Amino acid sequence: MAPSRSFVALSSLFVAAVYGQQIGTNTPEVNPPLLWEQCTLPGLCRKVNGSVTLDANWRWTHNVGGYTNCKNGNTWNATICPDATTCAQNCAVEGVDYASSGVFTKGNALTMTLSTVTNSGPRVYLLADDEKTYQMFKLNQQEFAFDVDLSQVACGMNAALYFSEMDAHGGNAPTNKAGAKYGVGYCDAQCPSGDNFFNGQANMANAGICCNEMDIWEANRISNAFTTHGCLQNGPYTCSGSGCQGQCDGNGCAFNAFHQGNPNFYGPGLTVDTTKKFTVVTQFITDNGRTSGHLTEIRRLYVQNGRIFHNPATDVKGMPPFNSVSTTYCDAQRKIMNATNLFDETGGMKPLSTAFETGMVLVFSLWDDPYGGMTWLDGPGAGTCPGGLDTSGGPTVNVTFSNIKFGNIGSTYLF
Repeated sequence: MAPSRSFVALSSLFVAAVYGQQIGTNTPEVNPPLLWEQCTLPGLCRKVNGSVTLDANWRWTHNVGGYTNCKNGNTWNATICPDATTCAQNCAVEGVDYASSGVFTKGNALTMTLSTVTNSGPRVYLLADDEKTYQMFKLNQQEFAFDVDLSQVACGMNAALYFSEMDAHGGNAPTNKAGAKYGVGYCDAQCPSGDNFFNGQANMANAGICCNEMDIWEANRISNAFTTHGCLQNGPYTCSGSGCQGQCDGNGCAFNAFHQGNPNFYGPGLTVDTTKKFTVVTQFITDNGRTSGHLTEIRRLYVQNGRIFHNPATDVKGMPPFNSVSTTYCDAQRKIMNATNLFDETGGMKPLSTAFETGMVLVFSLWDDPYGGMTWLDGPGAGTCPGGLDTSGGPTVNVTFSNIKFGNIGSTYLF
């Protein structure tokens, strides 16, 4: 789940949120390198030279050859943007200074910085080694692992790593020369309307942009959850107004150990000690044990200090024990919660299985919620946070994701 609010562009000259599609010439785009590994067996992995790119919404966008914002607040510049196609042709998106944007890489590690003063943190995507397209991950009967240090990430904050069914080229088109290299083409299961361009045209109707989403990791040092979010259609696609309702399972089917009756499993000084770095492994199991099969189950385990900790089984009155996400688990959870079953209404595991076969884009973000306090993640019932944003750690907070590995089941970690 990504933040839904608007963000200011991180430019030393301009502070208004502005967006676009052509390539600017004021700041060269130098995508920070990030190594990751493709694995076949434990200890048998090859290094891949990836890199990251900052989302286009975090960039300064202006008229081609000039310095006038294409959009100020919610208002399009009528001269530059008289219609959707002309707007995309007239607007250029700039490269960024990644350090000032709160994004740093070193070897296989990505560090992101959140300002608790301005409530702004980055969202970045993993690029393929050509630096022109997003790296696509086909997840069925595969596993994905990473190390994380989120010891600074407190109540009301979310260090997120997830997969989005974005287009590999970022919706590249004749009117979208910027493409994936410049972080365009975002979508998720919340059908966000904040992206101002879609497939090379300006989103002047403020349409929502939907796609399947798999939240591998939404977490702070108090709580974490992994969540499925399926949609009625393969994405990305647009919806409008009330037509967006029910398009996707926005709330999703989540597994939060605290919420599932295990308050002593994850947190500072607990079984998985969040004051220290640890490894997160997620496995996507199919019905026939092959990549050609259909997704049926999502498993989770953790590795820390040379020990493996499997996801604990649910301990909730009236609910059978589950330690993974499956259709049976999601249906049982909805029954206990007496909630609308959008999981089944949007197709259960089927839309994600299809998206996993096509390929998903890896997303990293760090954000906070000074208004709602992120209570759905860490508040009463989901964690020990009282609600609200904890800024006692200072004006800036860092999270580091590192040692990303992807491959066959059981290949990404040693035991």
